[in-house]
Order: sequence, then structure tokens, then C-alpha cells
Amino acid sequence: MKTMLTVGKRGAITLPAALRSRLGIRPGDRLVAETTLEGLLLRSATLPPVEIYSRKRIAEFDAAEVELGIVLRRRRLA
Repeated sequence: MKTMLTVGKRGAITLPAALRSRLGIRPGDRLVAETTLEGLLLRSATLPPVEIYSRKRIAEFDAAEVELGIVLRRRRLA
């Protein structure tokens, strides 16, 4: 999809609704602007989700590591 944009006096551009909809861009989303050999590239500035683990979940990870250690030791002995 190609569309014409106009740069305002303060350098702002407005992305047409159809383009925003097609790309899933919502108010407040952040974009990265890069210069390329072809011109200007705008892309989403995605941030990886952050998960904060509870003590219970950390205990589950610890138990899984212990279990993995047991399995690996058994394989080495076999």
C-alpha cells in the first residue's frame, strides 16, 4: 500500500486511518524512523513483554532444573 503524506510545519506527519488499521498502529504506539538507501523507513518499536515471576513460579523452575539434572545424570550413567 502506498500513500502520500504531508509534513507539517513542525515536522509532524499523519498516517491515514486505512494505513494505521492495516498495520495495527494505535494511538500511543511508538515507531522507529530509519534512513535507508531508498529513503525513510518507519517500523514498529516493539518491546518484548516482561513477566514478573511469583515465588511459586520460581520454585517450579527450580524443581524442573533438579528434575533435568537427574535425567541427565541417569543418561550419563547408562
